[in-house]
Amino acid sequence: MATKAREPFRVFATCDIGGEALDRLRERGYQLEVYDQIEPPPKSLILEKVRSGIDGLITTLRDEIDAEIFEAGKGTLKVVAQDSVGFDNVNRSDANRYKIPFTNTAEVLTEATAEFALLILGAVARKLYPSERLVREMRWGAWHPYHPFLGDEVTGKTIAVIGLGRIGQAFIKKALGFDVNFLCHDPHRVPMDFVKKAQEEIDLRRRNGFCREPCTMKVASLEEALGGADFVSLHVPLVREGKSSTFHMINHRTLRLMKPTAYLVNTSRGQVVDERALARAIKERVIAGAALDVFEQEPLPADSPLRDPELEERVRIFHHFASAGRITRLSTDPDRGMAGRAVQAVIDVLEGDGNLADIPYVVNKEAFR
Repeated sequence: MATKAREPFRVFATCDIGGEALDRLRERGYQLEVYDQIEPPPKSLILEKVRSGIDGLITTLRDEIDAEIFEAGKGTLKVVAQDSVGFDNVNRSDANRYKIPFTNTAEVLTEATAEFALLILGAVARKLYPSERLVREMRWGAWHPYHPFLGDEVTGKTIAVIGLGRIGQAFIKKALGFDVNFLCHDPHRVPMDFVKKAQEEIDLRRRNGFCREPCTMKVASLEEALGGADFVSLHVPLVREGKSSTFHMINHRTLRLMKPTAYLVNTSRGQVVDERALARAIKERVIAGAALDVFEQEPLPADSPLRDPELEERVRIFHHFASAGRITRLSTDPDRGMAGRAVQAVIDVLEGDGNLADIPYVVNKEAFR
């Protein structure tokens, strides 16, 4: 007797994450529907699609994925594939309760995000935006040694790297070329093997004559790191509770540990920084400035204190696009692109026949052990 052909898998993507990557699903016979507007779909539409019996849901940080979604997909929804490394929008306990795996795109955006953090650090320190605006507005009248303003060099300074996961380590590797000193802090565990190797690389550059002054890499407490740095770059996950909480790690108290000449850079999660405290600290010259790619509320509200015209010269604000490199966002290769990895996760879960805990991109493995 002939076996009945399997019905094609049905997938709904809440965003066009990349046509070439999504075509991989179509080529495998999937019934794919994509919400192709720039703005995110209303939750009511996501619920409608999930209730219709889809097998897979491709999401972004813009989508609230909670018990309501999982209940709507009870018995049919088999995977939620997140097109980002972060998954603050997915309620992990709800996913575990309904036994639905969700995936993310860790690792593929490491280099792009680290690169971006270093670039915006330089942009705020060397006042690239004020300089360009001066030229574009025809206010550059004559060259002068120090008027209308000076920027701050990065070379030879001290950078505090808060968070020594993949992106924090990649940031350090890229910043080595600026001949800086590092103060390293991680709220969980400092990878001492990496710290040792980084110091060896620094020493090798010195021996080969690639830098004039000896540089150091030291492990420090958060207070020591903030107090000793010229630049503070944040690379921690958002942890809301417990001893390792990073929620509002940068606040009224910790900002006042920093030098008045220091700059803050955040490409991690917006809620790691108390934005009102930061705006106040910059306005009161407690610190020199900041460069931010993530915010407590996104998009950045019109009434955000970070939009204060008084801060415009000293605060660089970007639209959460540290990972927005062409290859990083769109490559179909799951080892290089977020789109490729999200799609591969859908395929692995829906077509796999092993333990879900063994699938590489599943985040909530604990639910299946």
